[in-house]
Amino acid sequence: MNRDEAQKADVEWRENGVPVSTRFADPYFSITDGLAETRHVFLAGNNLPERFCAGFHIAELGFGTGLNLLAAWKAWEESGATTRLRFTSFEAFPMDASEMARALAIWPDLAPYAARLAAAWEGGTTLETDTLHLNVIIGDAAQTLPEWSDEADAWFLDGFSPARNPALWSPEILASVGDHTATGGTFATYTAAGHVRRALQAAGFDVSRRKGFGHKRHMSVGVKR
Repeated sequence: MNRDEAQKADVEWRENGVPVSTRFADPYFSITDGLAETRHVFLAGNNLPERFCAGFHIAELGFGTGLNLLAAWKAWEESGATTRLRFTSFEAFPMDASEMARALAIWPDLAPYAARLAAAWEGGTTLETDTLHLNVIIGDAAQTLPEWSDEADAWFLDGFSPARNPALWSPEILASVGDHTATGGTFATYTAAGHVRRALQAAGFDVSRRKGFGHKRHMSVGVKR
């Protein structure tokens, strides 16, 4: 499925500029500080940027606004890397470029990265620069992820809440995450739901809990056995 054939995101906006999915009745990122949440959960949760190396590949469930990508891309460049960060994301309901730009405008320090992303998003779902190779795979991850022929060094599991979007947290999809993770690769997610943790353990990860972001008591991280 290409972007033109995909179902679009259904978005409404809160007064503080945070986009909310009306399909899943859930915000796209923390209403407290989405960028701080991304850095706490997905970067620190995967021990990044310390693990960055040439050819490093991040994969993600739920591209959303592109916030996680921009935070990782910025960290990659600031780490001194001169090769391309590989970033693959699976998204069923893509936002329009204008919606993404509006959401990302909250963080001026991401503006140069957001501008490059918006320009690429207008023409498709890939972006290649001197320091990034991005591929956003549009469609139902239950179909697209098993067909993916690559594997990741780190996963950002960032679908909407398992209680609101259970399909993206199914044992089958999380098993595919395990199948497409390099040995010693990692995942991080904001959720500590028991059924998600058990599914990731069954998928081959050693799973543990860490302190969550903001009001969330716990989050989950893991390493592929």
